[in-house]
Amino acid sequence: MPTAPLASGPRAADVLRPLLGTVLDALAAGGRARGGPLPAGGPEAVATRVADVLGDVLPDHGDPDALRALVQTLAEGAADPADPLCAAHLHCPPLAVAAAADLAASILNPSLDSWDQAPAAAALEAAVTRALAHTAGLADALVTTGGTESNQLALLLAREAHGTGVRLVCGAGAHHSLPRAAWLLGLPDPVVVPAPSGVLDPAALDKALTTLPGPLLVAATAGTTDTGLIDPLPEIAGLCAAHGARLHIDAAYGGGLLFSDRHRERLAGLEAAHTVTLDLHKLGWQPIAAGLLAVARPAELAVLHQRADYLNADDDTEAGFPDLLGRSLRTTRRPDVLKIAVTLRTLGRTGLGTLVDQVCARAREFAALVEAHPGFELYGRPVISTVLFRPAGADDDTVAAVRRRLLHEGRAVLGRARPDGRLWFKATLLNPHIRPDDLARLLKSAEEGTSV
Repeated sequence: MPTAPLASGPRAADVLRPLLGTVLDALAAGGRARGGPLPAGGPEAVATRVADVLGDVLPDHGDPDALRALVQTLAEGAADPADPLCAAHLHCPPLAVAAAADLAASILNPSLDSWDQAPAAAALEAAVTRALAHTAGLADALVTTGGTESNQLALLLAREAHGTGVRLVCGAGAHHSLPRAAWLLGLPDPVVVPAPSGVLDPAALDKALTTLPGPLLVAATAGTTDTGLIDPLPEIAGLCAAHGARLHIDAAYGGGLLFSDRHRERLAGLEAAHTVTLDLHKLGWQPIAAGLLAVARPAELAVLHQRADYLNADDDTEAGFPDLLGRSLRTTRRPDVLKIAVTLRTLGRTGLGTLVDQVCARAREFAALVEAHPGFELYGRPVISTVLFRPAGADDDTVAAVRRRLLHEGRAVLGRARPDGRLWFKATLLNPHIRPDDLARLLKSAEEGTSV
């Protein structure tokens, strides 16, 4: 039996070309079979189709058609973030150039746990993370798997800087990963500050910082998951400075506004944070994963340092070989920085800013359509690219049932949010290619689902 070919080496290109053709054809065939933003039939139907194609997971003898069959099945059963009617989550359609770069990363397979496994990737990561941190007004950044890891790392740095008694103070709209990180790290129970208008209330924060014993870590949000709202960052930064509290800003969603000349001012105050979460597989159009944690004080990263002689022996480090173990909580790491670097260089800040401006404009247009429709109620004007709406006069059970019906039929993918105690449809618009008629179709789908 011939040895299976490798993805790298002198014959790699000849081996990969036909395989890539198979993948692209299978993706197209799967998309045609799906025929919409989501596979029809619901969870049971999708699981049955997958099981039928998969068969024996580990057969005695391999199937040369497995690549085509499984890629086509995955595509047929996928939620397509490029479909204009797929608008539930912060789930972006990735840029073609970023996906192509990600393929190169998979083929080369550098592992960023020691320099001798990733010489160029290590240098590239160091340069790109510093540049992105400077864009946010901070000094350096680490690559993470996304907002959850970044938030956890931010709390870890706070704990190591201020002790295990440091207490998290956050708004009611903060991401769930923040209180979970406090629990994982053995920190005191977080203090949740009211956010009656959807953003952290500065007066309530001032009261909390005045009455609570320190040390305190305030977590503000620039782009809430449910509504896309941005906390009043300058006021929060001023309160933290006045009370001697540490500040973390979760800008996993809103951080992409930094690329836009039109919208970056909404992030004023970001530069005052000790740590900032960024996430470019949202408003950066990267394949998952592409998170970062930016830090104001790079010396704090020393607490991540670990020693393993086979990876960062003292004499190698003294000889000038970079020590990569202090750049992450993980050991083995793929070079996610490559796709980010390729995107930044290919599009530039202006190109990325244009994409940001486009999705923000589409959100405003969709909100105007909702507001003009007598059958729907608009929650509020979008701040970034999230629009909440609901059928006028409907109860929560109806809203939930309509959303599930659309999912089951594969007609539209809308999210759900409960910002004011009522259930709302959530449309998160991250496709810069969406057109006005697509927005009308999205609203029409919700209307038809409601009228059934």
